[in-house]
Amino acid sequence: MDKSIKIYIAVLVFILAVILLIDRDQPKPIDWRPTYAVNDKIPYGLYVLDKEINGFFKNHKVERIPNVTPYEFLDSKYDEDTLVENYKIKGTFINISESNTIDEQSIKEIFYFVSHGNNAFLSMKTFPKYLLDTLKLEINSDYLNANKTQLWLANKKTKRYTFDHQIQDYFSKIDTLNTTVLGYHGTKSSQKKHINYIKVPYRQGYFYLHTQPVAFTNFNLLKADHYQYAESVLSYLPKGDIFWYTKGQHNENISQSPLRYIMSQPGLKWAWYFFLFGMLIFIIFNAKRKQRVVPILKPLANSTVDFTKTIGNLYYQEGDHRNIIDKKIIYFLEKMRTEYLIDTTKLDDTFIQKLHHKTGKSETDIQELVFLINEHRNSYHGSLEEDLIRINNAIEKIIH
Repeated sequence: MDKSIKIYIAVLVFILAVILLIDRDQPKPIDWRPTYAVNDKIPYGLYVLDKEINGFFKNHKVERIPNVTPYEFLDSKYDEDTLVENYKIKGTFINISESNTIDEQSIKEIFYFVSHGNNAFLSMKTFPKYLLDTLKLEINSDYLNANKTQLWLANKKTKRYTFDHQIQDYFSKIDTLNTTVLGYHGTKSSQKKHINYIKVPYRQGYFYLHTQPVAFTNFNLLKADHYQYAESVLSYLPKGDIFWYTKGQHNENISQSPLRYIMSQPGLKWAWYFFLFGMLIFIIFNAKRKQRVVPILKPLANSTVDFTKTIGNLYYQEGDHRNIIDKKIIYFLEKMRTEYLIDTTKLDDTFIQKLHHKTGKSETDIQELVFLINEHRNSYHGSLEEDLIRINNAIEKIIH
């Protein structure tokens, strides 16, 4: 192995070792993304709720819906074979997410499910437009100038819970004749309060709508007594089975790249970048040093052209114009025979027509050349130098 290669490898190994040593004692940065994924143990995941949900709904069956849409799940439970069409299941559909993750067709199916005497609990910051329009609701955001926000339920005996969040979303418009207010949020320093939890009837069932899904995250369920607030919110739900929609909250979009673990660890990620950068430098410098010199080859001299020029100058200096004319005529006719397969025994009208059709040259130019050749052959005695120029020009028109 070349000595320089050993040096490159040693330097890269040293850099990698230093990065790993430095990163080993560094605390892993906290991931504050609001994923609301049931498998995430980060602050805004739902891992704790996933493990404790059976405790919130004691003596009730909790069924998770992880792989299909609400429409696909509920439609498969609809019984059309009986005289009175109804769902095979009874209970409450729930969904907890940062924002709306339910498609419009599924929302319509949830409405149909609720209309048959069931319920739906949705806790999210932004609700589907179809749901808001149907239930005559409006959502607004009001920035509370405080680092802490208080949440409490409508029952006056209910305790107020202080959350370390600037909670903003609330119901700014409700149907007061049909809607029951279940909860509020506000600040300790302000008397202003906003509605964040409501119960809305729809035909034979009810919608329970909540605008603070952060209350169900790992961060709050593990902090002080905040779990009691989440427990109180869910306690309003009627008794019955729970159907928890968790599709889109299982981190289905995990990268399938073989490097996903390396890229997920800051130390390994930077080590990988240094390795690629080092290899690039090595390739550039190593290729530059060992590139083979490409020799410059001179093109071969065209001796035929030089020979032709020499013979031409010889004839010209001798002043033998007739000999030059004869040779040009011979070479011209030879070219017509080899390239166009034309008989040159007689230079008559037939020859002119064939040459015109095969070369596409002007028939007048061909007639002029044939006339000059025949005139020369008939030993017309004129200026041989002028004849040479005229015949040469006539031939050039045909062969170029």
